[in-house]
Amino acid sequence: MRTAFLPFLLVPTLAVADTGADPWSKIFEVFSHPRCANCHVPEDNRPRWSGPSYGQTRLHGMSINGGESRIGAETLPCSTCHGEANAPVPHGPPGAPHWALAPVEMVWWGKSSSEICEQIKDLDRNGGRTLAEVADHIAEDPLVLWGWQPGPGREPAPYSAGEVAQLVRDWDASGAVCPD
Repeated sequence: MRTAFLPFLLVPTLAVADTGADPWSKIFEVFSHPRCANCHVPEDNRPRWSGPSYGQTRLHGMSINGGESRIGAETLPCSTCHGEANAPVPHGPPGAPHWALAPVEMVWWGKSSSEICEQIKDLDRNGGRTLAEVADHIAEDPLVLWGWQPGPGREPAPYSAGEVAQLVRDWDASGAVCPD
């Protein structure tokens, strides 16, 4: 059994994850990785800074709050610092088109594998997408793709976007079973 890094705790992963036989375990490894989870945050609308290069998880600096809009329209727009591309300096403002927190229906921060699994299959909480469309979203959305090219000083999400999209397709084809 190995230990997976999650932004909110360290938990043992299932032994099946070590064999590569369970697509969901690998998908969860990505979804719970800081490159994804830091912006899939609770209704407090506060992005997180976490990951190996940050030490302890903390709230985004400068008291940033995405507001009800999840793009900072009510306070300081995300686009004030986050442009279309990453800043060229380590830990500089990351960037991608349409930078924003994930919709509140897609909050993953602090949720278990089982909770995220059920959520990603729920059309009311996944942007109205089938699992095939979730796979396409992972493979094609510029903001999602940023997770694999996060700029200097940041660890990218595991695998590649194409591999994760294929894992979602494989998981769907196998019945999209969620862990207990």
